[in-house]
Amino acid sequence: MGKGKFALGALIGGAIGAAVGFLTAPKSGKETRAELKSKADEVTKEAVDHAEDFANEVNKRAHEARDKAEDVAEDLKGKAEKLADEAKKTSADVRAKAEASATELKKTAATYKTRGENAARGAIEGAKKGLNKPVSKK
Repeated sequence: MGKGKFALGALIGGAIGAAVGFLTAPKSGKETRAELKSKADEVTKEAVDHAEDFANEVNKRAHEARDKAEDVAEDLKGKAEKLADEAKKTSADVRAKAEASATELKKTAATYKTRGENAARGAIEGAKKGLNKPVSKK
């Protein structure tokens, strides 16, 4: 059971007990009414004090919760920004490596193309020389 419910129950129980006590006490009606009014005023003041305390506690906890939520949000924002920066750096690194690999592949392809062309020219030249040579009979 919460503090608020217990306090409310205690106030109501106290008020009922006081009313029963006053009504069964051997006093005049005027005295009893005056005492009832005094006790009612006292119970009302206590109820208002407890309600104010409860409202202040709720307000305090709401502010604490809001502050905690703001701290968590700020922390998450910082982590998200850090991850975004890391992703950008990783993307730039991958792009640079891919471009370097592409450049290297282009150079290698050009080298093999040149070698192939040279080999083909050499084979053609050799074939031409072989065709122009007279065939010797043995």
